[in-house]
Amino acid sequence: MADGYLIAFIALATLATFLTRALPFLLLSKQADHPLLAFLGRYLPPVLMVLLVVYALRTPLVEGDGLVQSLVALTVVTALHLLARNALISILGGTFCYMLLVQSLMPLGG
Repeated sequence: MADGYLIAFIALATLATFLTRALPFLLLSKQADHPLLAFLGRYLPPVLMVLLVVYALRTPLVEGDGLVQSLVALTVVTALHLLARNALISILGGTFCYMLLVQSLMPLGG
C-alpha cells in the first residue's frame, strides 16, 4: 500500500512539474512577439539575480553571521563569471568556496 502511494505521489508531482513548465509555452505561443513578453525577457533575469543576491546577503548583513564568508563567495562568483562567462562554473565555484569557508577554513561569526 505504501509503495503504491509513493509511486502515485511521485507521478503526480512529475506531472504537476511538467505542466507548470510546459503550459506557459503552450498558452503564450501566439503571443511570442508581444512587447510585454520582450520587456520581461530582457529585464526580468537581472532583476531576479539582484533579488537572489539581496536574499542571500539578508541574514549576514542583518545578523552579522557569516558576512565575511558570504562576501568572499560573492566576490568569487563575480570573478568566475567575468572570467569564464559560464553560469554553472560561477555557481559551482561560489558554492564550493562558501562551503569551504563556512565548514573548515573560516568559522567566523557563528
